Amino acid sequence: MAQDNAWQWDPTLFLGCAAHYDVGRIPYAEGLADALDLATPMHRTKGRLLDVGCGPGTIALRCAHLFDEVVGLDPDADMLREAARLAHTRGITNAQWVALRAEALPANLGLFRIVTFAASLHWLNRLQVFSTVRIMLVAGGVAVHVDNPGYRRDSAAITGWAFPSPPEQALEALRVRYLGTDRRAGQGIRNTSPDDEDAVFLAAGFAGPHIVNVPDRRVLVRSVDELVAERFSFSGTAPHLFGDQLPAFECDLRALLWRTSPRGYFSVPLSDNLLKIWTPVSTG
Repeated sequence: MAQDNAWQWDPTLFLGCAAHYDVGRIPYAEGLADALDLATPMHRTKGRLLDVGCGPGTIALRCAHLFDEVVGLDPDADMLREAARLAHTRGITNAQWVALRAEALPANLGLFRIVTFAASLHWLNRLQVFSTVRIMLVAGGVAVHVDNPGYRRDSAAITGWAFPSPPEQALEALRVRYLGTDRRAGQGIRNTSPDDEDAVFLAAGFAGPHIVNVPDRRVLVRSVDELVAERFSFSGTAPHLFGDQLPAFECDLRALLWRTSPRGYFSVPLSDNLLKIWTPVSTG
């Protein structure tokens, strides 16, 4: 099971990103919440949901109406403040937010029908966290890896959109010009991330996965402001990494986007989402 020993978590990983996350990140499929409920055991029975590495509550808030209670866990206080703000704005009252790293589980949080991981697995000590989550599930409960690939990989071959697609290669070149070829992650460097999570789930005592495809073939129209927010929502281009060059980077970023699309909009084709559902192996 691959590990990235050159990098260690620190509190600056997403420093300054929270305010940009909800606007900037590619959305999950519209049918994600219902698919999660219907594809997992004990559907329509409410219960509790734990979202590990919840960020600003993206999954927890999307699914809150299906549960008696949702709990979002994240070590970034700014992300949790943003989650609480969004919950208030959307009238969601059955969510609570816990400021802890996943490695601190179970943290007296109780038992859950579903534990989700979305865009968070690569930041965790996965074997430790999965092994702990296994004992935090009610009988019949499951862990779910929610995979959102984002842009469709075949987008370059598709024509006929109203606007150009985001200039990904040029955006990466701009990042390199300001931050260097190594990909920054908090106070460290992380050029690779482990991707063998299936093997880790199996080693932690789970069986599966049962994979459910959640269709999403939308082509979103996104503005320059939304693509700027997307850059600043990523750990590798977190605002604090630029120091006093942040205004210059943002100016160059906006200029690049406007050159690519003089009307200020981009067509963004979305990929389907995947639910990878893991069931604890009985030890009885």
